[in-house]
Amino acid sequence: MNTGSSEIIQLMVSQETAGMRLDAFISGEIEELSRNYAQQLIETDRVSINDKVELSKKKKVKEGDMVEVDFPEPKELEVVPENIPLEIVYEDDDVIVVNKPRGMVVHPSPGNYDGTLVNAIMYHCGDSLSSINGVVRPGIVHRIDKDTSGLLMIAKNNKAHESLAAPLNDHSCTRVKTALVYDNIKEDEITIDEPIGRDEKNRLRRAVRGSNQKNAVTHIRVEKRYGKYTLVTARLETGRTHQIRVHMAYIKHPLVGDTVYGPKKQTLTDGGQMLHAGVLGFVHPSTGEYMEFESQLPEYFADILAKLNA
Repeated sequence: MNTGSSEIIQLMVSQETAGMRLDAFISGEIEELSRNYAQQLIETDRVSINDKVELSKKKKVKEGDMVEVDFPEPKELEVVPENIPLEIVYEDDDVIVVNKPRGMVVHPSPGNYDGTLVNAIMYHCGDSLSSINGVVRPGIVHRIDKDTSGLLMIAKNNKAHESLAAPLNDHSCTRVKTALVYDNIKEDEITIDEPIGRDEKNRLRRAVRGSNQKNAVTHIRVEKRYGKYTLVTARLETGRTHQIRVHMAYIKHPLVGDTVYGPKKQTLTDGGQMLHAGVLGFVHPSTGEYMEFESQLPEYFADILAKLNA
């Protein structure tokens, strides 16, 4: 197996993932890693099954297999502006609020070097972005997952960035997301107050009471019940990675479409978790005025709810 890597990720094949093609298994387990990049890793001797290098992307994995992915040293990323259409909800000299579509990665990462929100924002703003998060994430104050749609705020200068980031830490920023989850939630409202850290079995996932845990609080309100599914809104008091997805899986109501924390086999949707960041509120960095924005459910989300209502 190739050496000189930055890290090796170990993935255990479960009963649910047994029988999957190797490339599909890897891209499914390592979130935001494209299937094409998984194939490149396999073809360049960087994937092994039970300590034996495997070169076939079509190899079917078996329950109990230990798959090791040997990531190469990260190359210096050159983030290039790209003329990608953006849905801009609000913009001034300090901040931009965009409505990110499902399927778009927020910033470049291994296997996703272009086509990201950052590439699009750089084209739109030129040099007018904060540099606090470096060249790969200019202007990015917070992020949402690739398959989560909805509102994001982006800072156009360092002063605005520092001002916008503070409410995320002191819980005064308003972030409400709509999610469709499995099974019937009996309570009308639930507060989940459970710390989240890295999953000790898979460091790319998060888990309640995982390693290096931090406090995490999510307030859940039931909006509609569909028998086998429940539509909820989730208000974030903290902003941990995958917070809503981890918390909902913890209470046995994983998000529909979430193959990382929920069932591997999904029938209602095949495009990722049903999660939309519909409300975003913050204090403007220059005026001190509280601003709040709303985004309607995207068409794919509304269509699935319509089918459940039928």
